[in-house]
Amino acid sequence: MSRQQPFWLWRNSPFQWAIAVIFLLGLLLRFWKLSQFNVLVFDEVYYAKFANDYWLGKPFFPSHPPLSHYLIALGMAVGSLFPASPDTVNNLTGSLHSTWSYRWLNALTGSFIPVLVAGLAYQLTQRRLFSVIVMTLAALDGIYLVESRYALNNIYLIFFGLLGQLFFLYYLQHHRLKDLILAGIFLGCAGSVKWNGFAFLLGLYLLVAIAWLQKAISNKEKQSDEKAIGLLTQLGNLKPLPLFFVLVLLPIIVYSLLWIPHLLMNPDYRSLEGFWRIQKETLSYHERIGNTPQVHPYCSPWYSWLILWRPVAYYYQTKGPQNIVYDVHSMANPLLLWFSTGAMIILFGTVCLSFISRHRQSQLLPLRGITLYIGINYLANLLPWLKVSRCTFFYHYMAAYLFSWFALALILENLITKPNPFPRYLGFSILGLIALSFFYWLPIFLGLPLTSQAFYWRMLLPSWI
Repeated sequence: MSRQQPFWLWRNSPFQWAIAVIFLLGLLLRFWKLSQFNVLVFDEVYYAKFANDYWLGKPFFPSHPPLSHYLIALGMAVGSLFPASPDTVNNLTGSLHSTWSYRWLNALTGSFIPVLVAGLAYQLTQRRLFSVIVMTLAALDGIYLVESRYALNNIYLIFFGLLGQLFFLYYLQHHRLKDLILAGIFLGCAGSVKWNGFAFLLGLYLLVAIAWLQKAISNKEKQSDEKAIGLLTQLGNLKPLPLFFVLVLLPIIVYSLLWIPHLLMNPDYRSLEGFWRIQKETLSYHERIGNTPQVHPYCSPWYSWLILWRPVAYYYQTKGPQNIVYDVHSMANPLLLWFSTGAMIILFGTVCLSFISRHRQSQLLPLRGITLYIGINYLANLLPWLKVSRCTFFYHYMAAYLFSWFALALILENLITKPNPFPRYLGFSILGLIALSFFYWLPIFLGLPLTSQAFYWRMLLPSWI
């Protein structure tokens, strides 16, 4: 990774304009008719209520760490300062609030996910086309759009996880301690939304461990300038002590401190013993949840996420004599997910071949490091779910799924930059199909009215209903 300015510091470059246009389009989609459905949608019945409970001073037991509840509560307070149409106001949270008041911060946060993805891609490769492709894929996904439009917690987990990894890459490039500290803080925040947010940390731990192992095997203290640009080489040169303090102790401290407001509001937990007790009770709560259709009709095992077998219907209602359907499905853009899963298979095959090959050229080190970065982070966010016995949902795949976009973008960039016209046409055709797929399923991402026939046309598999 060369020492260049972050892309947002550039002026009047086509790349910067592309980033701005994609961001603004994503922002528009996330805020468009944000107040519709004057009900609590899916897990808003928990998180929006929890947020309101903070303002009421009402003790409650959270099923997850409290950071997202704080943020929704903050958004609720700020959003309540603005006028709202009476038909968007309800008391379902326990107080009168407009739906916009407890959703707008999610929408704003989710709008920055494609920007963070582009920033991460650029820090990894310093390649503008690759970064724009990844950002485009992020903007064309469905589940990230849906999760951004309701008072749910997954979008905050992704936001902080990406910020943490982005600042970690800044540290690799600039060696500024403040970047490493910010990485530790934001990664601690990711785990303070849900415990699986710590998988972003796990991915970095595994990458550093692999880099140190490679360095030990190679037994080279100094490397040439050409090799020094490799991601694994940069990781291998990191010192253990600063990493321990900033990427182990600091996230633990951040996680612990963020519990304090919640504990102070709950008299039974206002002690160190209470802090440990609520961790145990939270773990016990999740261990008691079963994994059958009787627990929840949309439970799905981890391996089904790779093919989009069982997305989650967040909202469904029919109106009028013609039974016009209003549906919100928390699901990926189908073609984007299927192409991305195929790209991950190719990526893992490439990694395996690189390890068994006897003739590795030094100039391939940076690409191998980037490939490992994608693969390790993907697995770190997916494989822990193998050991989870409780009911899981497709949205638990969001973090791993994100890294599969990077694999697909590598392939698309390679195709688009080929001198031969056929690969270029193929690359642009895949992007075009993904865009068409996004707009075809957009009505069930945004909850737009559909005839019954049009709705069922979009339910390609019976398991989607």
